[in-house]
Amino acid sequence: MNRLKRWKTSILIFVAVVGPGFITGNVNNDAGGIYTYSLAGARYGYALLWTLVPILLVLIVVQEMTARLGAVTGKGLADLIREEFGFRTTFFVMLALTLTNLTNVMAEFAGVASSMEIFGVPKYLSVPVVAVFVWFLVVRGTYKSVEKVFLVACSFYICYIFSGFMAKPDWLLAAKSTAQPTFHLESAYIIMVVGLIGASVAPWQQFYLGAAVVEKGVHEKQYFGARLDVILGCIAMVVVAFFIMVSCAATLYETGHRDIADAADAALALRPLAGEYASILFAFGLFNASVFAASILPLATAYTVCEGLGFEAGVNKKFREAPVFYWLYTLLIAVGAGLVLIPGLPLVSVSYLSQVVNGFLSPLILIFLVLLVNRADLMGRLTISKGYNLVAMGTVAFLVVITLILVALQLAGSA
Repeated sequence: MNRLKRWKTSILIFVAVVGPGFITGNVNNDAGGIYTYSLAGARYGYALLWTLVPILLVLIVVQEMTARLGAVTGKGLADLIREEFGFRTTFFVMLALTLTNLTNVMAEFAGVASSMEIFGVPKYLSVPVVAVFVWFLVVRGTYKSVEKVFLVACSFYICYIFSGFMAKPDWLLAAKSTAQPTFHLESAYIIMVVGLIGASVAPWQQFYLGAAVVEKGVHEKQYFGARLDVILGCIAMVVVAFFIMVSCAATLYETGHRDIADAADAALALRPLAGEYASILFAFGLFNASVFAASILPLATAYTVCEGLGFEAGVNKKFREAPVFYWLYTLLIAVGAGLVLIPGLPLVSVSYLSQVVNGFLSPLILIFLVLLVNRADLMGRLTISKGYNLVAMGTVAFLVVITLILVALQLAGSA
């Protein structure tokens, strides 16, 4: 009876805290991420599926540390960086993150534009409409109402699973490629690996997740539920990424269609190869992901900057209570959407490079995160284990080394 009671209590705790981890995990599959996974499948077939295994491990460890930090301290990551490392350090971190996230926001609106053009809707209509929608969603909503909309958006990622099955991939080869890592010392291959990591373990996630955990009111006693929420979100994200790569490997790579302009181009290319429905599902999934992330990324940036610089922040606050928070959110949406409407802007380059920049910025953010969760005066008994430290610092070391190799290859190629 006691065991049954404990299970009921655990389930109730999970239901109470579910949201931040699941939403953060799923929003990884945004327009830039979908394009990166599609390009990986189109250029390299099944060969890069192995990267999803270490990515899942790293993603779970990093996001669990972030949720743990927020639940125990009651503060977001940016707030803690300012308190523990000083205002000057925080300012430069916030500046780098804001500029990186602006390119990500542009990538989301580019995804909106390209996905809706498949259905005959011009970007001059779709982008402004979506921009107004996401602005009203956050500015006029509360945390609970916004979270419910985000959780509903998460369910539509199932489109990519259906699309993947319709592509009729070689499941045996896909399984073999997932289990057997391969690596090539070529700059294009390395950039793709960094892009996949950047698309999956983006710096903004840690700031948004920490802030969402705090605003939702998750505390130390609910840590188990928050941890499960994070793990399920990470698994869902990697499963969707797997099916995107598999569908493009089975169709675009196999037919020699190795380069795609954007994720919408991948959807169009699927039409004669996997059928009309697979193409429509892929395109609709892209639109859903783009709208979803176009809401989250400006919100994450506004949370981060306001926390880091000491301004009031939170969706539960009114505009007059947190003017800097809401004006920054508004500005990011306006600039991101506005730039996408400029004719001739290389949106594909912006989309892909934003993921690579995420990969390069991630080590710095992870260093701050690891230092904080190892602080016994902050975390008490919930400091991280040696295993967590090994995975986190291993990720930092890998990203630093792979960046240096990439620079060396680029210099050697230009010499």
